Amino acid sequence: MTMESIPDFTETELWTIKEALKERYRYGNQVEIQLADSELRLNPDEPVITLCPTVFWQVDDVSFVIFKTTSNQYRCQFFYSAKEQFGTGIEKFDNIAECVTTLLQVQADHAGKKNLESD
Repeated sequence: MTMESIPDFTETELWTIKEALKERYRYGNQVEIQLADSELRLNPDEPVITLCPTVFWQVDDVSFVIFKTTSNQYRCQFFYSAKEQFGTGIEKFDNIAECVTTLLQVQADHAGKKNLESD
């Protein structure tokens, strides 16, 4: 594990995430975000694990995570279970608003396709 320290999410970053959730769900005040730390391999070619600040939330049957990988870089994904995990197709974001908006949009698109397939 590296001793490199990635700063926690700032109040501005957390506000940006909360505002995006309000826009997306219209009951965003009820979507509770949780702060955590996650161990990630930031470079797939190296076996080094880095402790990264993480924001987690859950809506219905889907969970979301945003990992802060440097002071201004993020990764994200959503999942339904350990076997059903999805990314956005973008490996790294350097803007938290773009990260959370893209994450929510990709999940909404995925849910729409999933609903069409089940009909």
